[in-house]
This record gives sequence, C-alpha cells and structure tokens, in this order.
Amino acid sequence: MSTATLLSPEILAKYQPVIGLEVHVQLLTESKAFCGCVNKYGGDPNSHVCPTCLGLPGALPVLNRKAVEFAVLAARAINCEIRETSVFSRKNYFYPDSPKGYQISQFDKPIAENGWLDVPDATGASKRIGITRLHMEEDAGKSIHDGFADSVSKTYIDLNRCGTPLVEIVSEPDLRTADEVFEYLTKLKEILLYTGVSDCNMEEGSLRCDANVSVMLKGAKEYGTKAEVKNVNSFRYIRSAVEYEIERQIGVIEDGGRVVQESRLWNNAEGRTYSMRSKEAAHDYRYFPEPDLPPLVVGAAWQAEILKSMPELPEARRARMIADYEISAQDAATFTASAAFADQFEAAAKKARSPRRVASLLTSEITMRLRLAGLELDESPVSLAGIVMAADLAESGELSSKMLKQLFDTSFAESKDFPEIYERDKPKQISDTGAIEAMIDEVIAANPKQVEQYRGGKKTVAAFFVGNVMRVSKGQANPAILNELVTKKLDALGAL
Repeated sequence: MSTATLLSPEILAKYQPVIGLEVHVQLLTESKAFCGCVNKYGGDPNSHVCPTCLGLPGALPVLNRKAVEFAVLAARAINCEIRETSVFSRKNYFYPDSPKGYQISQFDKPIAENGWLDVPDATGASKRIGITRLHMEEDAGKSIHDGFADSVSKTYIDLNRCGTPLVEIVSEPDLRTADEVFEYLTKLKEILLYTGVSDCNMEEGSLRCDANVSVMLKGAKEYGTKAEVKNVNSFRYIRSAVEYEIERQIGVIEDGGRVVQESRLWNNAEGRTYSMRSKEAAHDYRYFPEPDLPPLVVGAAWQAEILKSMPELPEARRARMIADYEISAQDAATFTASAAFADQFEAAAKKARSPRRVASLLTSEITMRLRLAGLELDESPVSLAGIVMAADLAESGELSSKMLKQLFDTSFAESKDFPEIYERDKPKQISDTGAIEAMIDEVIAANPKQVEQYRGGKKTVAAFFVGNVMRVSKGQANPAILNELVTKKLDALGAL
C-alpha cells in the first residue's frame, strides 16, 4: 500500500488504535547530569566535554542535585508518586554517539510512577491518561549526517549533548486518536514550562517524543503489534505521523500482512513513515544497576523542601483567574497559555478599574494587531500601563470603542505607546446630553422617511439614526447616552 489515505471510513471504523508516548525532556540545569560540564545547547562540536562525558577509563559520575530537584518538581506536577529510594542502571547499547557503550538511566526502580493527565476527548469530555513512570537519565551525543560526496556518506559525531540531564515520561497506552496525542503533549509541555524545569524547545531537542502505535479489531482483548515512530520535531507533525501510522498498519492487516515491531522515522515532506530498524525490547539492553552510583534517596523532608518552589500550575491558575477577575474561561485559557502572558495580564488587571475590560482589550485589540504585525506580546508598542489607561478611559465612558480602535491603530502604526498617542491626539467624547440631543434633532429633521418607518413599527431603523449622529459628531458622541436618547426621542414622535 503506497499511501495510508486510500482506506475507506468503513475499514478504519473496524479498528481501534492504541497509542502510548515516551517524552524525553532535557532539564534546565547549569551543568550536566553526572559531571561539571556546562549544560548548554550549541557551541563548537565536542567543546562541552570531559573524561566523564567521553567515558574515559577511571572517570566516575557524580549526580547533579539540581537535576533531582527538577525531576521531583516535574513528577509531582503530573501527579506522579515519588519513590523515596530509586536506582540508576546501565542501559547497554552500541551506537557511535554513545562513547561509554551504555547510558546511565533508571529501569525497575524509577524516581516517580503512577501519574496522570486529563485531556479532552473527541466529544470534549475529560479523559484521564495514565502516566506509567518518570525516570531520570542522561542524553546521548548527536550524529550529524553530511549527505553524500563522491558516493561516500559521511557522518560526524558531536558529543556536546552527552550527559545532558533528562527525564523520560512514559504514558500508559491510553490514547486512542492522534488528536488526543496532540492534546496530551500540549498540556504536558504547558505544565513543564510553568514549573521551569525545561524550555521544551523542540527545535533544539529539549523536548522529543516517540509514539508507540498499534491497532486492533474493535472488541479484541489483546493489543496489536506496535511500531515506534521516532524523531518528530513538532506536535503538529506528531499528530500527522500518528494518523499515517494508524492507517498504514490497518492497511497492512487488511492486505493480509503482519505488522512488524520496529522503529520508524517520519518524513514530513512525503507525509509518511519509513522503517528505521527492528525495535529493541528491554532485555536487549541488558540493564543492570549502575555500580558507580549509590541508590538515590529523596526523603520526605527533601521532597517537601523541593515542592516549596512548585508554582501555581495552569489549570489551577485558570480557575482562580476566572473567579478573581470575572473573565471568561476562553480568556483565562488564552492568558494562561504561557506563565509570562498570565503574569502580564494579572499585573495589568490589578491596576485597572475593570479587569474584564483589560481582558477584552488584550484579546480583541492587542493580540489581533500583534498577530497581523508578526510580533510577540513583549514586542508590543502598547505597554501594560497603556492597556490599563485605555481600559480605564473606556470604562469611564471617556472613549468609545471606535476611538480606542483608532488610537490603537495609530500606536501600532507609529510604534508609540498608547499614553503618548492619547495625550497628543486626545479625542474628546461628547457626553453632554444637550449637545447630543441637538445632533439627534438635526438628523431626525433631515430624514422624515425613516421617522415614519420607525413610527410604523420598524424599530431597527433606530440604528440608522445612531449611525448618522455618530457621523455628525465625528465618532465622539457617547454611545450609551446616544442610544438611549435616540430611542427616547423616536418613541416620543411615535406617540404623537
């Protein structure tokens, strides 16, 4: 089968996909997991290395305390139980980017187990995805393929990444669709960013995900043979890769074939996976306890000390912000998408007369203009103080929504903050009822046909008069007062 998209909906409906994820997260420590080398992305190849990174004889590992603290924070943030005594093991394999010939990892006694995350399913209901374990390990180096020259492929090895501290988060096979995979990863990344344990930069390899995908006939009691999809560098591509792999496996079975347990690579340009190698089982790695590291003991007192730095996590923050600022759930979700955005909103909301008005301006006026200009929030020409000022002026009735839009347009066009533009251009809203009544009388006198329509029961024609008065006032008439007076005057004419 050349492409997975040839399968009919009827065939797809016969099968149940089963998906589990292994997420590798690099920790934001200053030094590596078992030595003092700088833990930093980039640098000249093989410049951030030492005898321990290179696996030279006699070099002994020393565990990074901060990596343990970050692992505990991450584990508790995803509802895992912390194992008081965990053990490091050697995972033996022979790849060019692993100079020791093994990886220091954890196997049967990981630092954390039995966690969960809730994600929305296809109906929008909450679905709990189990997390089997979170364990600590070190990263391997990086193979750099130089392509082909004179028909000879060249591969270079950069060991700067060797020894970078990782946690691996392994889910239960509870995911059933590619959309659930996307939601799970999005929520996991959001939580990890809030804790500050990782920058989760997929382009730099700080967060990497392997998806174990299998299919079985609906109603079957045993899972099918799984294939592992590796090295996908965005959540959107992971969703596409999982969708493809589900359909590929169904196609193999429908054609009378057998799914092989293997690792596969996603080719985004072609929109398909390719076989990489047969998938190893745990016994292939010949795990045994790391003889150069004692058991890791994270007692209750140390755990309590670590968890003092646990921040308010996204879900709890959303609920509090809805209650504190009376904003919508959608706005709360927008603001808590990143801790920085949430911090900025709260700083502004606490200074404004109406937090809801601040929320409205941020979501409707500021983020829209930022998106059109290709800017991030911290690049906005309108500062938080400017947003608060604009919200207060709108709340007091001194500025109409039309005036605000014009002022924001000017701020972005000239890259100047709102207070500066306001003080320079300062439109004045007309709230004097006598002045507004005079303009209404003028418009009514000029449009007898529309007056008759209103008197005949066509009440929607009031908007015609409101619009015309706004034009006469050059957009400066107070909208609330104007609407009230227009209706009052037209109703009085109808009673004549």
